[in-house]
Amino acid sequence: MKSDAAKKGLTKAPHRSLFKALGLTNDEINQPLVAIVNSANEIIPGHRDLDKIAAAAKAGVRMAGGTPMEFSTIGICDGIAMNHAGMRYSLPSREVIADSVELSLEAHQFDGAVLIANCDKIVPGMLMAACRVDIPSVFVSGGPMLAGRSGDKAVDLISVFEAVGQAKAGQISEEELEALSDVACPGCGSCSGLFTANSMNCLAEAIGLALPGNGTIPAVNAARIRLAKEAGKLAVKLIADDLTPSKIVGAGSLKNALAVDMAIGGSTNTMLHLPAIVNELDLDFSLEMVDAISAKTPNICRISPAGTDHLEDLNEAGGIPAVMKELDKKNLIDKEALTVLGNVGDIIKSARNRNEKVIRSIDNPHQATGGLAVLRGNLAPDGAIVKQSAVRKEMLTHTGPARVFDTEEDAAEAIMTGSAKSGDVIIVRYEGPKGGPGMREMLTLTSTLAGMGLDAEVALITDGRFSGGTRGAAIGHVSPEAMEGGPIAYIQDGDIIEIDILSRKLNAQVSEAEMTARAKLWRQPERKITKGYLSRYADIVSSADKGAIVERAKKD
Repeated sequence: MKSDAAKKGLTKAPHRSLFKALGLTNDEINQPLVAIVNSANEIIPGHRDLDKIAAAAKAGVRMAGGTPMEFSTIGICDGIAMNHAGMRYSLPSREVIADSVELSLEAHQFDGAVLIANCDKIVPGMLMAACRVDIPSVFVSGGPMLAGRSGDKAVDLISVFEAVGQAKAGQISEEELEALSDVACPGCGSCSGLFTANSMNCLAEAIGLALPGNGTIPAVNAARIRLAKEAGKLAVKLIADDLTPSKIVGAGSLKNALAVDMAIGGSTNTMLHLPAIVNELDLDFSLEMVDAISAKTPNICRISPAGTDHLEDLNEAGGIPAVMKELDKKNLIDKEALTVLGNVGDIIKSARNRNEKVIRSIDNPHQATGGLAVLRGNLAPDGAIVKQSAVRKEMLTHTGPARVFDTEEDAAEAIMTGSAKSGDVIIVRYEGPKGGPGMREMLTLTSTLAGMGLDAEVALITDGRFSGGTRGAAIGHVSPEAMEGGPIAYIQDGDIIEIDILSRKLNAQVSEAEMTARAKLWRQPERKITKGYLSRYADIVSSADKGAIVERAKKD
């Protein structure tokens, strides 16, 4: 066992003494040591109750003859960090989480791990660490919260963000807005729509590092506790079998994850997190691969914000195994790909689609192509991402004049004061990984436009990113970003922008000669932040099309 390096032999008597100081017996010390990596805290609703998940996972480890040992890491709530300086720290926290988990796993020579998280950057950060350290690992989330109820309507956090726009437009009162905030998030768990947290929790299943049900079983359901116990038991089995992430996650696993992502209409942020995870295993990832899978994978679910269903509905309909079984009808799933529980084919064999209103038959999809689309053109030579399943039909193609802003705050003020006009293409730049720094989500912008009814009339383009809760013609991840001298830096007010999501095109009606002339005049602006972690992050982070990763030397 790997942990023998820290506990076996004559020279490790002092180490055993420290283990005994924890109250461990010799039997416990001699068993496999399983890290319970817990990101519980009291600021994120999805994480407040993770102590219960950790307790269940530890019980499972003990049942299987292992010794669980818990340690923690940080987490940031994107909703609370939204629309202020705090959002700059969200995406960069992914790297801190991955590094901190790696440090503790390696320093203490754990034999295996159960990784427990629930929200945005914490989930991919832990999966990155598991792949990097490459010890037997199982991921388990705390589960989605239930949708709220407002009258006879299901509501969620995005309902409140959009209601801000309704209040600004005078469509509802401030009292009605506050009443909605009382009921939209009825309890703890990851926010109830298919936003980034739940997208990644579902894709953890599809890529093979989590048990079936991980992405969809509600946080309040007792099945979630049972799932955590099974994860603990499984971690000990994986140690015995020496089955590590690098032996599970391969090219087939990635294709499965991308196919599921397209089928369910996951968050655009998955295009940052999936490449970051598979980069740890030196697997190839490209936006061309994404677009090819999107082109042949039907979108069969419309979960909020793209529709009115929520994760509890997807769970009752059969969850991710049922989605994968539908996709397998068109040979879109690699059934030989491994998971922590066996191969995919065995897992989906018993799956059943129990509600074709929630998970449509693959012969009757919402659309013939996937939920995400990769756009290219002279505005985004290296690509841009849009959640096309959440775009109004009338905005799938759009041409309009650019309204250019160099910060999210300036764009927000323009929208809030009503100066955004029908037909406008709002461009927000210098918000990318380096330029932000930190690539802020802009949920307030998109939700306010949607709440004001302008999501059918106004497009948003940014080198920053959007929340998984975004709907509308919101095109993010424009690469190269403005801070690196990408073409988005040269766009001027009034330039005509052409968006054709169906044809995967994003262009400015500006001649090549004019763009070249503007490029020669461009000067990189001063950084917004020049000290602390974000300054260091800006030095080393890659572009969005590569996943905003911290690049490292590849193995020979």
